[in-house]
Amino acid sequence: MSHKKKKHSNTNNQLVNDILKIFADNPSQSFNYKQISGKLNIIDQGNKQLLNVLLSELIGKGALNEVKRGKYQIDPSQIKFHGSTKSYITGIVDMKPTGKAYIISDELAEDVQIAANNTNCALNGDKVKVFIFPSRKGRKPEGEIVEIIDRAKTKFVGIMQISAKFAFLVPDNLSMPVDIFIPKENLNGAKDGEKVVAEITDWPKSSKNPFGNITDILGKPGDNNVEMNSILAEFGFPLSFPKEAEKEADSISNKITDEEIKKRRDFRNSTTITIDPEDAKDFDDALSISWLPNDNFEVGVHIADVSHYVKPESAVDKEGYERGSSIYLVDRVIPMLPERLSNNLCSLSPHTDKLCFSAVFEINEKAQIINEWFGKTIINSNRRFNYEEAQQIIETGEGDYSKELLQLHSLASILREERFKNGSIAFETTEVKFKLDDKGKPLSVYIKEYKDSNKLIEDFMLLANRKVAEFVGKKQNKESVKTFVYRVHDEPNPEKLTIFSEFVSKLGYKMKTSSRKNTINSLNKLLSDVIGKGEQNMIENLAVRTMAKAYYSTKNIGHYGLTFDFYSHFTSPIRRYPDLMVHRLLNDYLNNLPSANKDEYEEKCKHSSNMEKKAADAERASIKYKQVEFLLDKVGQTFDGVISGVSKWGIFVEIVENKCEGMVALRDMENDYYYLDEENYCVIGQRSGNTYRLGGKVKIVVKKANLSRKQLDFVLAE
Repeated sequence: MSHKKKKHSNTNNQLVNDILKIFADNPSQSFNYKQISGKLNIIDQGNKQLLNVLLSELIGKGALNEVKRGKYQIDPSQIKFHGSTKSYITGIVDMKPTGKAYIISDELAEDVQIAANNTNCALNGDKVKVFIFPSRKGRKPEGEIVEIIDRAKTKFVGIMQISAKFAFLVPDNLSMPVDIFIPKENLNGAKDGEKVVAEITDWPKSSKNPFGNITDILGKPGDNNVEMNSILAEFGFPLSFPKEAEKEADSISNKITDEEIKKRRDFRNSTTITIDPEDAKDFDDALSISWLPNDNFEVGVHIADVSHYVKPESAVDKEGYERGSSIYLVDRVIPMLPERLSNNLCSLSPHTDKLCFSAVFEINEKAQIINEWFGKTIINSNRRFNYEEAQQIIETGEGDYSKELLQLHSLASILREERFKNGSIAFETTEVKFKLDDKGKPLSVYIKEYKDSNKLIEDFMLLANRKVAEFVGKKQNKESVKTFVYRVHDEPNPEKLTIFSEFVSKLGYKMKTSSRKNTINSLNKLLSDVIGKGEQNMIENLAVRTMAKAYYSTKNIGHYGLTFDFYSHFTSPIRRYPDLMVHRLLNDYLNNLPSANKDEYEEKCKHSSNMEKKAADAERASIKYKQVEFLLDKVGQTFDGVISGVSKWGIFVEIVENKCEGMVALRDMENDYYYLDEENYCVIGQRSGNTYRLGGKVKIVVKKANLSRKQLDFVLAE
């Protein structure tokens, strides 16, 4: 008897598993018992009745939910998910031109793939809630967007297409997979073929396309000013300052009173210099150096005192906060503050008295900090250097203020060596620059060299940022920690680090990730080893993505990439709003004022981090546009390139001499049928065995330069 019961029990358990598998494989669908019977090929009445009993039991155990009478759906708690116990995650949409999307989330190591029919009106950059489908062996995470938590944007730039009965905006952004329907009464003067800005006003459930109206008419496509303004509008940046902010800035006095000078430490007799790019219009940092009687050095890091001129809640302050940072497009700077402030009052131009907020250090010849001081100062810069001039003095030992420059260089070199010895990651991004004619057309493309003069400034700015953060955060007991704005960088996600390590191992590079020290040492060696190789750009980009993103926060977790326990941004208040917040907070605490409201500043930190990302995206878009424009008249020309990426559609190639990247479509490789070998990052010819591998050298011919889509198409040279 007991044997029969056990047999029936095993049969029932198998049937329960089969039932649950059907629901788990279709987590967003509901089924009645007849549908389940059909899927399990149950035709006899007895087993159908058993099925009904088991369904009831599964409801009782919480494994299934009865969503409608007689219709059942799996309970999310029963599903096993990719690297997570959660059935739902939140993340950011990375939309593809096909309408398919990926969800980037800190809750999972891998991105979640969303089919085009499961995006549910979400758009690129939206913050969304996603239901994760059950994991299947060998399959990457997939899911469905179930809620749009926050729209990234509602305004889009594109070209108007107007016919007799209807009008559409065709978006410039390839990440916008649908056109926007514009009712004729909402055209607001826009004409066919013009570049405009449209705002989405509604998206009816029954409609494939959102509805919108035209808010701005930018002008004729292809015009440089129109295209640069289009990029700004696309990322939500204003094209001009409000009149109230301009008027307020113009009314600020440039006179420095004796009363103000008396409140400050006077550095006007200390040798002081600025070092900036040749084309810089604002100078927000300066360095001074003096020799002390004890053979130590007094080095001052002097930062423009923007907080003296820009008061909280003023019109200028509100506009600066909304912008978050200055934006550096290829041919122009869109300042965070009106030019009256950024290029005049706050700019540390030479031979002029200027108000600063300074970090002053007594440093010995081993670059050890003996004493430090923070406070308001007045300076008068002796000389403005550009990086090239300062570099020549470092290399030759001759020129204006060579003694001061060489000593600063020596101290900076020791600080840098110590930083890397302590585990700082040696990220050096490639900066693409252009020579333009008077109409903004690119004449040539070059890579900006990052030399010792650049590093000199960077190391003293890092020192000031670190010491300011330590002063506020480190020297207090836990009961009296004051609210502050930190620049933080978390440790990398272990799963992402493992995936990255496995990726580079297939390219012949070794990574040890057993400890923080091994990870940093391996990463620095990797970044050094790939310099000048075809895979350099891809590996550097993947390494950056593997690392957590740096951001602003009142919650200090340290800076992993720099190996600083305390770090902030103090040195660029002309172009970064968080630095202005840091100046205000530091000044309050130097004057023994109580701690600021943490929740209020945390909200400001989040906004600043978001605006910083938008500014970086806009800058990249302007570079890509100019790269495509540069190659417009070079269609048919041959260039040396390296394979920078592979996909099932083609191979991506970066031209060696100008860093312009385009794609060679597999369909254009007509001498064979090529397929993607995803495991080994290459494409292979089925008949010939010809292999095009990541990092390989090739010659390409420019086939097409599509300026409106910022796309380059190449073919392989014969």
